[in-house]
Amino acid sequence: MRFSDSFLNEIKNRLPITKVVGEYVSWSQKKSQPAKGDMWACCPFHNEKTPSFHADDRRGRYYCFSCHASGDHFRFLVERAGLNFPQAVEKLANLAGVPMPAYDEKSQQREKERNSYYEIMELSTKYFINALNDNIGAQARGYLLKRHISPDLQTKFRIGFAPNSRNGLKEYLARNGVSADEMLALGLIVGGENIAIPYDRFRNRVIFPIMDFRSKVIGFGGRSLAKEVTAKYINSPETELFHKRKTLYNIQNARQAAFDGKELIVVEGYTDVISMSGAGFTATVAPLGTALSEEHLTLLWSMKKIPILCFDGDIAGRKAANRAIEMALQKLQPGYSIKIITLPEGEDPDNIIIKGGREAFLNLIENAKPLSDMVWEIETGGIVPQTPEKRAELEDNLKKKANIIKHPSVRRHYLQLFAEKLHKLFTPHFYTKNSTGKKNFTKTGKFNVTNLTPSEELKNSPLLKSSVAQDISAREAAILMCLINHPSLIEERLEDLAQLEFENNLARQILSDILDIIANFPDVEAKEMEKKLVKKGYEDSLKKMQNLLNRQGIWQIRAEIAKNDAEIGLKHALALHYKSVQLNKELRAAEIALGEELSEENLEKLRDIQNQISTVDGTEALIEGFGSLSGRIMGNI
Repeated sequence: MRFSDSFLNEIKNRLPITKVVGEYVSWSQKKSQPAKGDMWACCPFHNEKTPSFHADDRRGRYYCFSCHASGDHFRFLVERAGLNFPQAVEKLANLAGVPMPAYDEKSQQREKERNSYYEIMELSTKYFINALNDNIGAQARGYLLKRHISPDLQTKFRIGFAPNSRNGLKEYLARNGVSADEMLALGLIVGGENIAIPYDRFRNRVIFPIMDFRSKVIGFGGRSLAKEVTAKYINSPETELFHKRKTLYNIQNARQAAFDGKELIVVEGYTDVISMSGAGFTATVAPLGTALSEEHLTLLWSMKKIPILCFDGDIAGRKAANRAIEMALQKLQPGYSIKIITLPEGEDPDNIIIKGGREAFLNLIENAKPLSDMVWEIETGGIVPQTPEKRAELEDNLKKKANIIKHPSVRRHYLQLFAEKLHKLFTPHFYTKNSTGKKNFTKTGKFNVTNLTPSEELKNSPLLKSSVAQDISAREAAILMCLINHPSLIEERLEDLAQLEFENNLARQILSDILDIIANFPDVEAKEMEKKLVKKGYEDSLKKMQNLLNRQGIWQIRAEIAKNDAEIGLKHALALHYKSVQLNKELRAAEIALGEELSEENLEKLRDIQNQISTVDGTEALIEGFGSLSGRIMGNI
């Protein structure tokens, strides 16, 4: 039912949030101020040693400064205690002494029906457990022991057995007052117009009860013991209680384990979950006969910011991984992502643990790949494309993947990361030959100078050494300061700026933070932009860049300059920068050619490119509208 705001506020006004939270945490004696209703504790939502979780009675809110969990009284019980919202409201209303509003007749009937359904599912679970432990369950017990599922694990997961009978469960439930309509509504029996006598859905199957956060049984999964059966596994159909796209097997145990700091791992099936749990991976879950859904991902992220998805290494597993990657990319948020484990072909988590024990799977967890690495691996296939067309195709494919991401800041960082990876991938290998004639490879743009012959010394001359910028260049400073002083110029060229290649590491970092600020504060003004960058520790760098540009008379980056003038200056600076980047790429190619064949022709080509680079480095002021020679110097710059 829907609760009025006045009713919810009455509960919160009567009940200090520190009292609600205090049932689940130990308040810090050093940081807390009980008299002010200002309390601190180690966060109950993630594992930490230093208190960063804060509850404030005056505001009726809690907030963790580490994991950023936040909310009010009701959300705390929903997130921490696994209650649904109405249950949290009812618990706190009783605690606060606020009478619950009267249910309307329809809502009351539905709630009564749901409670009755839970009782029927519990009754069915006990029937299956009793059957497993009876003589009739000998084959099922043998199957479980063969799968290394011990009696303790059978008890923990409440595993049972459905006898090979068309009406065993039906008659048992009927004797306990359950109607046929209720059995049909819960999917326990199969009926319909063409079925004269409804019959048990689960027959001759090992039964895995599926539970919600509160450990209430909401459905069943059944594994057939007969080889000739078409469907090895079947699940309960969609019911009032059971929605397979919105729940996960073992959610009741995994939620608390994840909050306690365990890695949250998603595997394929029931026995995988149970085997993982037996090996100590208690925060393991599995989808219920469906591909991982958006609802599943939201559920996982409510427990852990970066869950680990585990896929088989066969074709089906790779397809499932690709589907999950596509879906996850769309949903990414700052701080929230996934890691992926791809198992060797023919293996599953159950087999790996049986063969190698806990350590074998720990090794897989330690080597789980971030989502960005998986996308890169899939698109490149481990091959460096050689032709310009293939390289362009790879770059285009990576851009398409990144552009799936809806969150602008996350999307921009993916574009930037892929641009950096492509730059590194396409950077040529330089080599020289040592005295034995063996080639020494590097990928740094510098030659290995050990054991060089006289001709090789020429190849290592200053002509072949690319300069490395120690300070931010005037060109890069002009671009950065123009963006800082005119943030409105960023939005329309955001994607291009995200892929801009700067030589200086500090310049790259400042650009990244500028684009971050724009993504989070699209309407930020110049002064606020500067303040935010100063807070990030760039005050000295901003002053150095400004002084450098002042000395060179570059006026168009100033905040008071008209936007049109600033945009012209930015375009000119970017044009020169792109030209410089292209020339440096050509320089590297010329260095390779000279390294492979020491000739006057190759040496002359190298000199020509270096001259062009020098020309570009010195022509900012000669471009119309850019720099001191444009004739538009402003006083006291």
